[in-house]
Amino acid sequence: MADFKVQTPCAGLLPVSVGDLSLTEMGPVRMTSLAPYRGCVAALSAAMQAAHGVAWPEPGRMTGDTQARALWFGRDMALLIGPEPEAGLAAHAALTDQSDGWAVVQLEGRRAAEVLARLCPLDLRDAVFAPGHTARTDVAHMAGSISRLGPQLWQIMVFRSMAATLVHEAEIAMRRVAARQNSPI
Repeated sequence: MADFKVQTPCAGLLPVSVGDLSLTEMGPVRMTSLAPYRGCVAALSAAMQAAHGVAWPEPGRMTGDTQARALWFGRDMALLIGPEPEAGLAAHAALTDQSDGWAVVQLEGRRAAEVLARLCPLDLRDAVFAPGHTARTDVAHMAGSISRLGPQLWQIMVFRSMAATLVHEAEIAMRRVAARQNSPI
C-alpha cells in the first residue's frame, strides 16, 4: 500500500530571500469560496459578520484580519480565509472548500511592489493599491490573485499546480530588482 505524505504546495521551494525581500509560504489555512444566491448578499454579509466578524467585501477589497478574512474573488464571489465556515452561511450562498486548490505565498520587503510590477499588469502604487486592496489578475501568465496586506506585505495566490512556476518567476523578479538596486546608475 502506498504511504502518502501531506505536503504544502511550495514544500521544499520556500522560503527564498534576496536582499531585504522575502518570499514565504502561508501555512495551511482553510479557504472557502462563497457564491451568494440571487438577492442574498446583504443577508450573507450579516451572517458572515455574526459568525466570523467579517462583512462581504466590496469589489477589489478585503475585510477582516489575520484570523478571519473575506477576500473579493471576482464578480459575486468571495473567499473566506481562516475559519471553518459557519453552517448557517449555506442558507445564503454556495460554499466550496478551496483549501487544497491554491498556493498562497507572501512577498515582503521595501521593494516588493517593484517585484510584483514585473509579474502582473496592475498599478501597485500606494495611492492606487493600498493595504486592504485585492485583485484577480495574471501573475507571470498564470491566473491568480494579488492582495496588499500591509505597507510592504503582499499575498500572492495561484493554482496549486503552478506553485513551482510562481516561486521560480518570483525569485527571478526578486533577483532582478535587487540587481537594479545594486547597480551604478
